[in-house]
Amino acid sequence: MCELLNRIWSRPRGEWTRVLRKELPSLAEKMVEELRIAFPAFSALLAEAPKEGEAQWAMEQALLTSLGYQERTEREHRPAGLVVTPMPVSRARQVLFGALAGPHPLPAAALAEPARCAGWPVPASLRAVVLGSAAEAPQLAAALGDALVGTVDGATCLLVPDPDRQTRARLEAALKGRAAAIGHAVPADDAASSLRWARALLSLGPGRGGPDIRPAFVDDHLSTLLLLQDESLIRALTARWLGPLEELTPRQSERLEETLLAWLEGGGAPEAAKVLQVHPQTVRYRLRQIEKVFGPALRDPRTRFELEMALRSRRLLARVRRFRSRPGRRSGAVTGVRALGIAREARVNGL
Repeated sequence: MCELLNRIWSRPRGEWTRVLRKELPSLAEKMVEELRIAFPAFSALLAEAPKEGEAQWAMEQALLTSLGYQERTEREHRPAGLVVTPMPVSRARQVLFGALAGPHPLPAAALAEPARCAGWPVPASLRAVVLGSAAEAPQLAAALGDALVGTVDGATCLLVPDPDRQTRARLEAALKGRAAAIGHAVPADDAASSLRWARALLSLGPGRGGPDIRPAFVDDHLSTLLLLQDESLIRALTARWLGPLEELTPRQSERLEETLLAWLEGGGAPEAAKVLQVHPQTVRYRLRQIEKVFGPALRDPRTRFELEMALRSRRLLARVRRFRSRPGRRSGAVTGVRALGIAREARVNGL
């Protein structure tokens, strides 16, 4: 395969298709021969084939389809008399889940056959669901409209078609009382992204279900996810903008940070006073202290924006660390979400 690709890539891009079709028969013949040697059952199956060379032809078609050079399915071009055993439904669903959830999406043509065997037409849009427990996955898959079930790094996941706005309501009803996280709606070829962020969200939620537990939606935590994508960048951001506060005592620094964030979010001293539950005059006094620390930079809109990001990020990161340190929580890298059930002090997206 490597030799074939090297021969293709050594040619100008416009000649790739011609070279591929020229080299493919040789590659298919070698693959069939290797399969014949390695798997006696495969060799016996070839011996029963009605015509010589049909296995090589089928291999060529499969390679063309998987590489995206053939749009129509193999079945439409299959020679008369060639019998191919269809993939079992359970196996086809596993293959389809792996293809959609993998980091490198396959072309639609390569998904056609497993989707047909699985009885699961690939939707235009879908959401990933990650469960805290695998026990009820099959029943949930049926309740959610015949979702695909699979595992990613030990986590039980579902891929659910998302044809309309009613999907969220169905998910909330089906998953109520269970520890679960639902990714954002994405095109089918971007399912891995929905899975990644749903897993990140679940890692910070309650580990067990309960009557008061509701599924968490990535859609409700977009700002938080963006802010906490990279812990190293958070440290760099806070070091750049919040460094002047480090010269104060911890109590002074905490009080001024809290006041500055409330002021930036609210847009004025009266609004900040309501959030902090103090007198507006107290807020104005603290703001004069803040202006002494940061100087005229506070008048710059970009500076205020980055200060707000730094303050939110630091507060969210501190809460994530405290949440992860609780007994019974699994340790792991911060992946970018606010701990579920935490009070609204971090106030992202109005939460």
